[in-house]
Amino acid sequence: MARCVPRATLISTAAAPKLNVPRRANRLEASKSALFGLKFHALRGYGAARALVRRRVLAEVKEKAKEKELKLNVRVTIEEELPQDHEISSVAELLTVDVGSALNLAFGGIKDSGGGFDSVEISVLLCKDEFIRKRNKEWGDEDRATGVVSKSRHVPDLKVSNVVLGDIVISVETAVRQAQQRGHTLLDETRLLMVRGLLHLLRFDHEISKEAAGEMEKEEDRLLDSLGWKGKGLVNAYDAETHGNSNEKPDDRTREDRLRFYKPKFRYIFCDMDGTLLDSKSLMSSTTARALKEASSRGVKIIIATGKARPAVMRVFKMVDLAGKDGIVSEFSPGVFLQGLLVYGIQGQEICRRNLDQDVCREACVYSLENKVPLIAFSKDRCLSLFDHPHVDSMHTVYHEPKADIIPSVEHLLAAADIQKLVFMDTAEGVSTALRPYWSESTGDRATVVQTVPDMLELVPPGTSKGSGVKMLLDHLGITPKEIMAIGDGENDVEMLELAGLGVCLSNGAEKTKAVANVIGASNDKDGAADAIYRYAF
Repeated sequence: MARCVPRATLISTAAAPKLNVPRRANRLEASKSALFGLKFHALRGYGAARALVRRRVLAEVKEKAKEKELKLNVRVTIEEELPQDHEISSVAELLTVDVGSALNLAFGGIKDSGGGFDSVEISVLLCKDEFIRKRNKEWGDEDRATGVVSKSRHVPDLKVSNVVLGDIVISVETAVRQAQQRGHTLLDETRLLMVRGLLHLLRFDHEISKEAAGEMEKEEDRLLDSLGWKGKGLVNAYDAETHGNSNEKPDDRTREDRLRFYKPKFRYIFCDMDGTLLDSKSLMSSTTARALKEASSRGVKIIIATGKARPAVMRVFKMVDLAGKDGIVSEFSPGVFLQGLLVYGIQGQEICRRNLDQDVCREACVYSLENKVPLIAFSKDRCLSLFDHPHVDSMHTVYHEPKADIIPSVEHLLAAADIQKLVFMDTAEGVSTALRPYWSESTGDRATVVQTVPDMLELVPPGTSKGSGVKMLLDHLGITPKEIMAIGDGENDVEMLELAGLGVCLSNGAEKTKAVANVIGASNDKDGAADAIYRYAF
């Protein structure tokens, strides 16, 4: 499929053609475009004969066009794989005027006294790198993306009323890259590429010889200067265009400015926090923040699924200006928190809350006091603890959780609020050699032991999982697992990654999680989540 902006005008020696710029591009089947279904005739290898052919093209039109104004039919189409983009649409609409202006100058003015041509037809396609790469390989045996390729369809001496000059194909992706390198706007660069493509249709070729390159450069500069368009001709930039991007793959989406050329593959992206969106210092990098913002701006909903409490997530996103009503997370956004024990749905309404067994909570509090092992109780948006400790403080200062209220009495703590989960904090050795063996045996079927990081051990209600919380939220939102992408790293992310249409485990993740993932991404310290979004979400 392709989107089309067809327009017609008259070519004359007067000012540039006057056209009404359309407000909206129409759609049409790609098969209806003049570009499709036609084989490319290489514009190279003509040698010295090329100049003669070019003169014949111009001479034929001028010979048969002395008094009668000719009608110019311009068809500008946009590859359907390019998503709706206001700037691209505007460029396409302006090209319907620009092509006529450039062609008028290239011909030096055309009039016809009858018996000659009635109209001239030319088509322009705006596309992605992948499309133009395939055309280059198919038509010229070159497997690379370029800014522009042209295909002439003019047949000399053919007695017809309509001159079909041919087709110009322009890669918008390459145009954007080159515009950034040269300090141009996308419109500036597209005009430059269009002029080059037009001159190719008129049989100019800078690759034949230095003389031919100089001739084409002179004509490019003449057209650009006469039309008042920014920039110099592209002949001098040929080497950069040919060789500068040769190592860049068309699907290399590791920069946020490339997402605009791709459509979302998923409606939702479910993301873990610790070890995924956050680096080893529990901070979100600017690169990850930009990736989330860009994906959201492209219509993809970002949903957090984490062991953290909601206030902690809000605090992290506020640090990168992505919290609040117009951000990624807010008190009104859906999400899965505390390992699936708290699930919020549409407009932030609570749709699930599970509490830990009261007897397990009492036993854990007594153990904490007797063994001087810090324990933090999570109760919705609050954290509670029995005594001050650096580990307890770090839960707030490092992991961004709410600052714990110290309640020195076990009974007072249990009476203060319902508890969803408990977290013991110790050294990695203490957790693995003492805490985990003890509580795995002691809780039995009354609670589940979860370890997401080496120095913490969590006690949660039996049957708890982040995956079950995600499934509940999907049902609530009315979306299917195939519509989501999930990114995580810990063992608690296994079910979520198995459930998703695409599961991504970062390279710093647990081996069990990597085993179920569809893709292994970069580490959280190398912006693995951002890289996964750029590469796989669109």
